[in-house]
Amino acid sequence: MIAVRHAADRGNANLGWLDSKHTFSFGDFHDPGHMGFGNLRVINEDRVQPGKGFSTHAHQDMEIISYVIQGALEHKDNMGNGSVMDSGEVQRMTAGTGVTHSEFNPSANELVHFLQVWILPEQQGLPPSYEQNTYSSDSKNNRLRLIASPTGREGSLTVHQQVDIFASILDQDATLTHSLDAGRRGWIQVVRGTLEVNGETLNAGDGAAISETPVLKIKASEKAEFLLFDMT
Repeated sequence: MIAVRHAADRGNANLGWLDSKHTFSFGDFHDPGHMGFGNLRVINEDRVQPGKGFSTHAHQDMEIISYVIQGALEHKDNMGNGSVMDSGEVQRMTAGTGVTHSEFNPSANELVHFLQVWILPEQQGLPPSYEQNTYSSDSKNNRLRLIASPTGREGSLTVHQQVDIFASILDQDATLTHSLDAGRRGWIQVVRGTLEVNGETLNAGDGAAISETPVLKIKASEKAEFLLFDMT
């Protein structure tokens, strides 16, 4: 079964400096029918204006993944990490027992566009940690590039949950097939472009909850970028 979560049905917080689209309930947006999907709790599509950002704030017991689509995102935290991520870079932060951090657009003229994903960890009280890596467009072209996994295999980031996260950029009319093992389900989030997933059309900003579907057949109706979550 594939249930499409259309981009237009997401929550929206527009604060001027921030335009954030919420796939699941978040902040002041509450949708009892969309509280998350399995251990996937948050998918926010954020656009932050130049010179603006999120001031220092706290998290606990959450796996937080940032996927930069356009522009640059500056990160600082109380673990001593500080970096600027560009398009194609991915960050994983384990909040665990508690962490404070800030996120900022360091550019004077270009907005930053990124996805922020929250995943519930397998266990609470983990030591806070941070990881960052670059996944080039070539590495994602017409294939599923593993960017996060429980074991950090194949150069992926290590996420403390039974979920594999893939990123892909498909050329127009290119196709991919992905199998979901018994007891696992999936979520696809379209970053840009248009996909067909087992005959269902997904446009930029759309997501799809996938269950009891052993094989996914993915085709790009036009050049498209997306994330695929394969999870228990």
